[in-house]
Amino acid sequence: MDDIENDTEQMQEPQTVSHPQTSQVPMQTHERPQMRVRAPGDENTIFIGRKSTMGYVLAVVTQFNSGAPIVKVKARGKLISKAVDVAEISKGRFLPDVKPSAINISTEEVQNEDGTKSKVSSIEISLSK
Repeated sequence: MDDIENDTEQMQEPQTVSHPQTSQVPMQTHERPQMRVRAPGDENTIFIGRKSTMGYVLAVVTQFNSGAPIVKVKARGKLISKAVDVAEISKGRFLPDVKPSAINISTEEVQNEDGTKSKVSSIEISLSK
């Protein structure tokens, strides 16, 4: 774990790559994505983000096929509609015996990059067999 922290602390300057037909172009170095720390009880929770809708549907189906009795789909802001799509596609096409057992909506306060705080809507859809 310490190696991961040390790697991210030592950021490298972009390297330059020469190409015979063009001028020198800076090569981008990629940072490692930050690991989301899951709280106990979050092992059957799908957090909706930038992936495709079907990628999240596959995750829901996989959780149920591995024996999970309840799978939660969580999203914030603009991604709420994708969370609803994931739940509907999962139960409509792949898991007809799954029903939504609870839908919780709330508002979360999020700190922006500039330090200000904004309120963002969130949803949690619980699907159960």
